[in-house]
Amino acid sequence: MSEKKPLILVTNDDGITAPGIRALISVMNEFGEVCVVAPDSPQSAMGHAITINDALYCDPIVIETDAKQKEYSCSGTPADCVKMASHEILKRKPDLCVSGVNHGSNAAINVIYSGTMSAAVEAGIEGIPSVGFSLLDYSMNADFEPAKKYIRIVVENILKNGLQKGVVLNVNIPKLPAEEIKGIKICRQANAHWEEEFDKRSNPMGREYYWLTGKFVNEDKGEDTDEWALHNGYVSIVPTQFDLTAHHYMQELNQWDF
Repeated sequence: MSEKKPLILVTNDDGITAPGIRALISVMNEFGEVCVVAPDSPQSAMGHAITINDALYCDPIVIETDAKQKEYSCSGTPADCVKMASHEILKRKPDLCVSGVNHGSNAAINVIYSGTMSAAVEAGIEGIPSVGFSLLDYSMNADFEPAKKYIRIVVENILKNGLQKGVVLNVNIPKLPAEEIKGIKICRQANAHWEEEFDKRSNPMGREYYWLTGKFVNEDKGEDTDEWALHNGYVSIVPTQFDLTAHHYMQELNQWDF
């Protein structure tokens, strides 16, 4: 008797029709039984937001008439999509959750704001091995073909080796032709930040409004970071944990006069 195929949950934050998730679905169909639960509209930079004050809608949808996968379009956030899949749609726990492929970087501090990675983290909280994939190309016409090779490599390894409890993978892929990508590096998250500004404007009625703008600043010169890897032609993999405790600081806090 053949082994049961892995059940793979696919989600994202750019919306269920985004080219990135369509590319990811095509690769996941090579590995197992695929179920897609993704937002019905773009949810970029939603972080780990969940919907608690509005109704959630999650409807079956057909995007590709000859598709192998089942798909559901959800009105909520990426984290909502994973919760909905885990508790309402799927009859058993997925063997893997993949999120993406995001249009744009989720390296360094961007992981905090990322809806793509928050979906992966939510799956990790549910005890599902999970990974977020991002391509450093914000265009809706981005070429995902070079990324597919590395998606396959990562997924094969997760299915073979599993992931440590409490850890999810943050994978970023440079915007390069396949022959120029040098390989994969295991990295730490670069110590970088956004220097933010608000572009202040007025509408025709005279009411002021703002657009958030900013400049990404990386002062981390380490050659073991995701930013270094990406700028030097490598795919970066950062093992990411959702336990935010600063364990190294606990001993010092215990010396305070509480």
